[in-house]
Amino acid sequence: MQLLEAFTPSTNPLGHAWASALVAALPVIAMLVTLGLLRWKAHWAGVFSWGVALLVAVVAFHMPVGLALSTSVQGFTYGVFPIVWILLAAIWMYQITVISGRFDDLRRTFFLISDDPRVLGILIAFCFGGLLEALAGFGAPVAIAAAMLIAVGFSKLRAAVTALVANTVPVAFGAVGLPVLMASRTSGVELTQVANVTARVCAVLCLVVPFLLLAIMDGKKGVKECWPFGLFVGFVFGLVKWFVAGTAVYSLTEVFAAIISVAAAMAFLKVWHPSGGREAAQRIGIPMDPSVETEPVAAQQADTTGLSAGRIWMALVPYVLVVVIFGIAAVPDVKTALASADQKIAWPLLSGLNTAAGTPAAHRAYTLPLLSQPGFLLALVAIAVGLIYKVGLAEIFRELGRNAKKMRFSVLTIGMVVALAYVMGDSGQTLSLGMFLAGAGAVYPFLAPVLGWIGTYVTGSDTSANILFSNLQSSVGTQIGVGSSVGVDPMRALLVGSGAAGGVVGKMISPQSLTIAATAIGLAGGESVILRKVLKFSLLLLVLMCLIAGLMSTPLLSWMLP
Repeated sequence: MQLLEAFTPSTNPLGHAWASALVAALPVIAMLVTLGLLRWKAHWAGVFSWGVALLVAVVAFHMPVGLALSTSVQGFTYGVFPIVWILLAAIWMYQITVISGRFDDLRRTFFLISDDPRVLGILIAFCFGGLLEALAGFGAPVAIAAAMLIAVGFSKLRAAVTALVANTVPVAFGAVGLPVLMASRTSGVELTQVANVTARVCAVLCLVVPFLLLAIMDGKKGVKECWPFGLFVGFVFGLVKWFVAGTAVYSLTEVFAAIISVAAAMAFLKVWHPSGGREAAQRIGIPMDPSVETEPVAAQQADTTGLSAGRIWMALVPYVLVVVIFGIAAVPDVKTALASADQKIAWPLLSGLNTAAGTPAAHRAYTLPLLSQPGFLLALVAIAVGLIYKVGLAEIFRELGRNAKKMRFSVLTIGMVVALAYVMGDSGQTLSLGMFLAGAGAVYPFLAPVLGWIGTYVTGSDTSANILFSNLQSSVGTQIGVGSSVGVDPMRALLVGSGAAGGVVGKMISPQSLTIAATAIGLAGGESVILRKVLKFSLLLLVLMCLIAGLMSTPLLSWMLP
């Protein structure tokens, strides 16, 4: 066996595109079946699905065993650092606010805006979560928003589902615009065009997501009693995205959308008040699934007595620090300085690994991001917040240890899921799925978001999905754009941008996201339950997005193209 032989993946190893795609889909099917239908623990589902991916890579896609195992180890390593570290740092920061007693002040501060938990749910999960996604990403928004919703009085599962569904439209511009940036670089399509298309597709979803959140939080009554607020916030959020994405500060699209939406919402609540808030506060604490939610959550009273301006400011300090520190880190010179500490390591046994195009694969080397990833910045915030809140340094780090212990199964789950993604990507399985879909011809614009959805489901990252598929989207756009009503360049922008947008609705069902949500709400092993709750919302939004993208390739909605 030649462990160091060169390997260039084939996207059609079986000679029939449909057969190759079907075999390539087996790991994805395995994950959905074991996690969603058989209700396995997430870490066992991850291990089994990785095993399927490994078997398919070696047997069907002819990847040498040594390469398949080595890329798996690299994927597991990346899953632990930086992804698990980012999640751990986010939860650590949140727990510091809890043990200091300041988080209760933050909860009560939200009650100053409104005493209706459904209003607070939209502000926390949709707006504040969008801000966190813009600055940090990598699961931090879901972890923090879910925990905050529980503190407001949401049942655990309701908090997780609300946070996951809310964490859709901000994803394409998350982590300071990285997903659309990588989509542009990979595809060769101008950045402003990609950002505009992505933002405009997601802007339409902004009108829908708040209504889904109201339904999740309080069913038909939530929609009936709070629809004006949901419509207003969604409209403002989408409108800001639409205009800011096409400017030089595209990377701050979600920052502007989140902050302006909260400010506008506060003004809106001065002239409009929802009804039924007190009764809703009782309902949101009712378990969605009593079989896993064994500890009831009591309705929270809107008690704001003794909440001085100083206490409010101190409650907001952690999130002000997040904005400030991540804002500073985004300054080009600072960003370069942080990145200079990264360590690039030639990965064992992967020196012969190529892409499907025959060029050296990125995974030949592993970059250890010491200071340039959000986990480092969140850790700085956690320590600074602890010191500001006068928590002893020893207790600060003891809290880190306690949370790390709680996350031991989450580490295995996320590590195995990323290992699966690496094997599928490096062996050609993921690209085989994409090539099969790309064969749809003129109707392909209606399917373009599906590639982003699949890529983000498998990798857990819209950025990774864009790196994987954006060049393919651009190539298909060149082929089908010639005879279309919009032309070649607009078609390329449409497919690349809508593919990046499709990833945002795949994020909520990604095994990584499910594990993050389950860990954050203290229901470790509850991933299968959460998946069954959010899958229908993911599919609904995907169908809507496919319809929008498809119609944008026709005269009916081509005016939405930049």
